[in-house]
Amino acid sequence: MANVSDLQVVSPRNRLIGDLPKIGIRPAIDGRRQGVRESLEEQTMGMAQAAARLLSENLRHANGLPVECVVADTCIGGVAEAARTADQFARAGVGVSITVTPCWCYGSETMDMDPYLPKAVWGFNGTERPGAVYLAAVLAAHNQKGLPAFGIYGRDVQDAGDGTIPGDVRDKLLQFARAGLAVATMRGKSYLSMGGVSMGIAGSIVDQALFEAYLGMRVEVVDMSEFVRRMDEKIYDPDEFARALAWVKENCREGKEYNAPEKQRSRAQKDQDWETVVKMAIIARDMMVGNPRLAEAGFGEEALGHNAILAGFQGQRQWTDHFPNGDFMEAILNSSFDGNGIRLTDPATTEND
Repeated sequence: MANVSDLQVVSPRNRLIGDLPKIGIRPAIDGRRQGVRESLEEQTMGMAQAAARLLSENLRHANGLPVECVVADTCIGGVAEAARTADQFARAGVGVSITVTPCWCYGSETMDMDPYLPKAVWGFNGTERPGAVYLAAVLAAHNQKGLPAFGIYGRDVQDAGDGTIPGDVRDKLLQFARAGLAVATMRGKSYLSMGGVSMGIAGSIVDQALFEAYLGMRVEVVDMSEFVRRMDEKIYDPDEFARALAWVKENCREGKEYNAPEKQRSRAQKDQDWETVVKMAIIARDMMVGNPRLAEAGFGEEALGHNAILAGFQGQRQWTDHFPNGDFMEAILNSSFDGNGIRLTDPATTEND
């Protein structure tokens, strides 16, 4: 058995099409001049920069790459600066929005109106600072306009000039950011349905409308015969297959045979089954995220994949009545390591559930 500590770490990279979403920080401020706004600029921008540091230092994407934050170029005191910030965020690839403020601001004029960005608002709980008033007012505006937002407010009152982030606020910022990044990462990606409904199980009926309307994803459907075609025509990386099979033989112990003697498969058949399930895992991953090695072998279309962030395999019964089931494929794809090393999981299920 290989020692997990001896496994190399696969370098983090974005295997899916599209840039990784960034977190946009919007410092909202009281727009009144002649001393009002001017007295709040430093503290307001300081809140935004502190939030950006917290998130960028403590978060990573699922693939291991660091999360980037984009702070608005200026504080947002009205609709013009809100529009400039929206344009800045769109150009920067922001997928999650957090508004921060220590003071009163013009609610509906400074709020984030993008209907597709997950949103949060952090109102500073401080002496002589009505961040709570803005938080309540702008959340009411969000509700009225049907634009959900997550409210963040510290439990304890801080001194007006306190630039630290309390523990409960820190936890809420990180909690929201993780959830928001998950939403932003899924948008535009695919669910790959390999096969159809398994044995009439309602949970394996893929609801395409749900994926499209609720998650912003698309559903790709591939018949299970594609596995047979790729195995027969050797549309996979033969070098990777050889390495994977050797690693499986060394590290995956074969369980006890419980079938009656007359029902048991021969040693040669079992060896062939092991080769098949290893190929199934490689092929499923290739169909999900593509594989440039296939293009080198002349299979340009297959090399592209389906930009799938997760997948499901029907298996039973039409496949499993003739071929090995998808359990090994499911187990190894959902694992955080394989013969290539420690890596990002490839979420995939059997029975399309």
